[in-house]
Amino acid sequence: MRVEELLAAAREGLDRLGPAEAAAARAEGGLLVDIRYAALRERDGTIPGALVVERNELEWRLDPQCEHRAAEATGHDLKVVVICNEGYASSLAAASLRLLGLHRATDLAGGFQAWRAAGLPVDGGTQ
Repeated sequence: MRVEELLAAAREGLDRLGPAEAAAARAEGGLLVDIRYAALRERDGTIPGALVVERNELEWRLDPQCEHRAAEATGHDLKVVVICNEGYASSLAAASLRLLGLHRATDLAGGFQAWRAAGLPVDGGTQ
């Protein structure tokens, strides 16, 4: 299998959201999870209210049954919107969360860059 095929398979089960839809999901109690690494967050800023969990910790922090979970990981019914830089790694991450039973996990199509391009709020950043 090639990575493009893996990505396509991951996205088959996702109802990917655009920036406005992700903002609406957050307003309705959904959890935005930023998995970008620190250098990107420092350069481009962050989404106000998003939980920052780097990709290598995601499953441990979001699994509601894990002793290392984040306080925000309240249950398997939680709407989780995973955000990476451009919307590729987030699809794979959301598919992984679904395997853990977070059946409403999805991702932001276009990632943080789409959020920013849509003019939605961003905190900080050096650009």
